[in-house]
Amino acid sequence: MKSLSERDKQNIWHPLTQHQTAMAPIGIVKAKGALLWNEEGNTFIDGIASWYTCMYGHANETITAAVSAQMQRLDFVLFSGFTHEPAVKLSEILLEILPSNQAKIFFNDNGSTAVEAALKMAFQYHHNKGEKRGTIIAFEDGFHGDTFGAMSASGLSSYNGPFEDFLLKVERIPPPQKDTTTAVLEQLDHIIETNDCAAFIFEPLVQGAAGMKFHDAKGLDKLIEKCQKAGIICIADEIMTGFGKTGKNFASDYLHHKPDLMCLSKALTGGMFPLSITSCSQTIFDGFLSEEVQKGFFHAHTFSAHPLGCAAALASVQLLSSRAIVAQKSYIEKAHKDFAKTIKNHPKVKEVRCLGVILAVDLQIKMERYGNLRDQLYQFFMERGVLLRPLGNTVYVLPPFVIANQELEKIYESIQSALEHF
Repeated sequence: MKSLSERDKQNIWHPLTQHQTAMAPIGIVKAKGALLWNEEGNTFIDGIASWYTCMYGHANETITAAVSAQMQRLDFVLFSGFTHEPAVKLSEILLEILPSNQAKIFFNDNGSTAVEAALKMAFQYHHNKGEKRGTIIAFEDGFHGDTFGAMSASGLSSYNGPFEDFLLKVERIPPPQKDTTTAVLEQLDHIIETNDCAAFIFEPLVQGAAGMKFHDAKGLDKLIEKCQKAGIICIADEIMTGFGKTGKNFASDYLHHKPDLMCLSKALTGGMFPLSITSCSQTIFDGFLSEEVQKGFFHAHTFSAHPLGCAAALASVQLLSSRAIVAQKSYIEKAHKDFAKTIKNHPKVKEVRCLGVILAVDLQIKMERYGNLRDQLYQFFMERGVLLRPLGNTVYVLPPFVIANQELEKIYESIQSALEHF
């Protein structure tokens, strides 16, 4: 009998893969908690919660029970002209924990489409007022997704290179650090003066795909304040940072000036179902109210507010504030800090940093983002039963909240082994 990997090769085109040179994908047949099982029965610790989605662990019984119960009552109904309890209840519970200026919830189906909707909202908000604003402000090295608007806002050329001639107009600024905020503000002033800026989009505090790069909350606060005074809509892309990963429910909770729009996905449903949300302030929503039909937001996804996804999200959000998850988050944060102290002076460590349950180690090794040495490092971890996906020379750990002590220790041990091997 052919393996999953062999059957896969016949028909499937994988994401972020150069199939000419890539190794065969590993067939996964089971997942539970922080563990994955392959066809041979080997286990792997999911040290990145499968791209930071399964934060409550794989096959979490609370979430699976909620989805199972929901599919017996209502599987799906179109969301234009209809509504349902899971969507209404989810909107209510989210608005209780989102920043207080958020007032309305718009449903999408993944992170890129959440960003796409936010950018379109920003452009149309100005258009509805009779203003033509066509420039986006974004951070250098940001990543917001792979659809065209989201890709335009992103600054990683490894993803966007072939499409640069077709993208929206974007002006980029470096993320603010404690000693660079004044210079960044001056650069922002010049951009505002010389462009008709519609929106400022940013990953608050942590740039995920860039290598878990951190920036200064106070500096970001000042950028938001300046943009909002200029009538520029501020969009917080919390697809990676949202739902407890930075130590607070949202990275925006560290800010005094709150974003006008927020994008949420990934951990929203605990990895159980593709669903995303674009939330907005009342001011943004009011900008679409008119007797003129065309001033409404005519943007839709077939599976908007899917009842099963909403049920999964409801269960996930309730777990977020549970005593067990709060305790686990605290444990992981402390463990990360202790491990960071252990390795920070190692000659192969350029920098180590942590925030909430995010740990990032920059290696003192020159490495391409997608290159042979990086692939060797990935394989090194996999051979030790640990799933980590280095971003170039940055090894990061962002585990499920439910990870067991010994599983987290095994991840740390594999990183220490890598420091001696490479």
